[in-house]
Amino acid sequence: MIRTFNTYLFDLDGTLVDHFKAIHRCYAHTLPLVGLPEPTPQQVRDAIGGGLEHALSKFVPPEKLQMTLGIYREYWNRTMLDDVEAMPGALKLLRGLHRKGAALGVLTNKVGGSSRLICDKLGFSPYLRSVIGAGDTPWLKPERQLSLHALEALGGVPESSMLVGDSPFDIDAAHNGGFPCWVVTTGTHSGEELRAAGADQVFADLGAVGAGLGVE
Repeated sequence: MIRTFNTYLFDLDGTLVDHFKAIHRCYAHTLPLVGLPEPTPQQVRDAIGGGLEHALSKFVPPEKLQMTLGIYREYWNRTMLDDVEAMPGALKLLRGLHRKGAALGVLTNKVGGSSRLICDKLGFSPYLRSVIGAGDTPWLKPERQLSLHALEALGGVPESSMLVGDSPFDIDAAHNGGFPCWVVTTGTHSGEELRAAGADQVFADLGAVGAGLGVE
């Protein structure tokens, strides 16, 4: 059965965007500069989610965290558009939902300014009414205030809205705001993990999400 909604929020990393090469490169650059070993890709995958400060705190002791954030952000700002790619089916899904008259936005814990640059580079921005990220509000996912703020920015209401994401943070953000979360397994969590976290629907990729929404 095909479902339709009026308002769609999308996570960015692991959902609309594959940015992992750039993220790992920044960790590999930053941590040795503060006297810590270069992390493996799997260690970074296991850490990310919940915002940069939360993720870095899994590697860095509290007394070094602010210094490490500064090093990371400086390098990130110089290199973040290298190796960033749209997930397969992302543009097709955004175009298709936009054509149907839906209001679309991005809701991410990636820094808001970085997120908007990435959406511009990948051609997402013409289909999006808002891109809300870390630093744009006092909140991060999965706080309820952020979910409701994002809906308000799109003129949406929970009863006719949904979030497409790839993590338990996305599931909690949607449910805290009173709307469902459909997830893809193209991020850092398996289908089993996402079902256990309470996902309303689990899909292999955005193409399958589009089929479920009747996007040709």
